[in-house]
Amino acid sequence: MNHHFITIEGNIGAGKTTLAHILAKKLDARLILEEFADNPFLPKFYENPGQYAFPLELFFMAERYKQMKDLVLGKDLFNSITVSDYLFTKCLLFAKVNLPEEEFRLYQKLFDIIHQQLAFPQILVYLHAPVQKLQQNIKKRQRPYEQSIPDEYLFKIQETYTHYIKQHHITTLFVDASQADFLGNEAHVNTILEALERDYEPGQHYLTLP
Repeated sequence: MNHHFITIEGNIGAGKTTLAHILAKKLDARLILEEFADNPFLPKFYENPGQYAFPLELFFMAERYKQMKDLVLGKDLFNSITVSDYLFTKCLLFAKVNLPEEEFRLYQKLFDIIHQQLAFPQILVYLHAPVQKLQQNIKKRQRPYEQSIPDEYLFKIQETYTHYIKQHHITTLFVDASQADFLGNEAHVNTILEALERDYEPGQHYLTLP
């Protein structure tokens, strides 16, 4: 495995954490998972986005920074394999959707100071699924505060991710996850594993699951 720092990303309900768990087990890797359940503002945000978006995003950025800083300080970052179910830039992408312009500018200043202190993944696995599939997965996992997420919000997140991926230079596997079943279909997982064994030029590389 030439990629020692692997990040899984995608929209809400795309299957990031499920795939990260499976890959970490298969690769005997250290697993870093986003601690979304610890954010006290998350349920409040879905009830009242205007009031709670800024503290929500600040809390997420602080927690993600703490996790990723600990990773950078570890001496074995590129000697062992690490799998994460989020990209730190996710902070900025969600903030861009959730915050009004003035708050976003302030948030971006804080993000820019913090971001340069952290390591970038060697490869990003982006799971792309249509909104209908995302909604099915969201309902299946039954988190109460997620059950009323509108399609429009998921579309905005999707567009923001897609725009970011097109302009950044991180090596990215863009995976069509519209029919993905990482828990029930071993071939889907094996396709990802085989793809991760290859070397890639920076930029986007498309992967279709069998």
